[in-house]
Amino acid sequence: MKKRSLFIVLLLSVNFVFAQSLEDSLLAPFTDSSIVKHQYYDLEYSEEHEQALWVYYTLTPENLTGPAKRKNNFKSDPLVESKSAASKDYSKTGYDRGHLCPAASMTINQEAMNESFYMSNMSPQAPELNRGKWKQLEGQVRSWVMIEGKLHVVSGPIFEDNIETIGKNEVTVPGYYYKAIYDPTDEEKMIGFIFPNKEIENKISDYVVTINEIESRTNIDFFTALPDSLENILEDSLYVWDYVKVNITRASDSESSNSIQCKGHAKSTGKRCKNKTSNSNHYCNRHQKQANEEAIEPENED
Repeated sequence: MKKRSLFIVLLLSVNFVFAQSLEDSLLAPFTDSSIVKHQYYDLEYSEEHEQALWVYYTLTPENLTGPAKRKNNFKSDPLVESKSAASKDYSKTGYDRGHLCPAASMTINQEAMNESFYMSNMSPQAPELNRGKWKQLEGQVRSWVMIEGKLHVVSGPIFEDNIETIGKNEVTVPGYYYKAIYDPTDEEKMIGFIFPNKEIENKISDYVVTINEIESRTNIDFFTALPDSLENILEDSLYVWDYVKVNITRASDSESSNSIQCKGHAKSTGKRCKNKTSNSNHYCNRHQKQANEEAIEPENED
């Protein structure tokens, strides 16, 4: 067991530089079909089910702290050649237009926010799920990225035990939903979730699965641009991430009288962070690691 653990650590270290150099777009799922590329997310649209098979996006703290406002402007996706489902397909059905790429993760600017309301990014979710544990999971992912700095996220339906079809376009109501997450930063790791399309009372951690299980149930190959040796280890792991909750301060809220400029510095340039924060340690959520490092540094004895 010790030898295997050492091998994994060494392997991850060797592959880390390679993974860091990948273009974000190369980590989208592999597909033989045409991919719809928006500015802030990619997707593969299913004409059969009138929704995306997957939606992929790269998430950073900047995605969450911009000034964009939610306008609920649901509209057909102009880049889906076969035409996407319409908002009225969901009317009076009892199902929510559930975001696969969350609007709250696209506040970086108004273009990103508006793109998140294309109907190709929607799937019919039970309100009890969409406004419950699915929403909680989305919030947890946002908390993770404020600590880690970058995440690659894929969300979509699983067409097992489908419930029904709705609307004139016969949009499939899937039986399950998944989310697959890859963290390419210092300690590379992956985590997956599968939720049934109904109210969930258990903790979201009870629905953690390997990426391999999601691949098996969706027939989608995730994160294929990674070296096979690294991909195989991460996709088969059940590494349980720390479940944390971070208060995210958006640009529109940063002028609060209690907010000051963050004391953190960008590692790449050394320049001081421009974010405003009301945290008591004077570090924004993105630079909490630096706050922790400062706390454990020995005092200058001079």
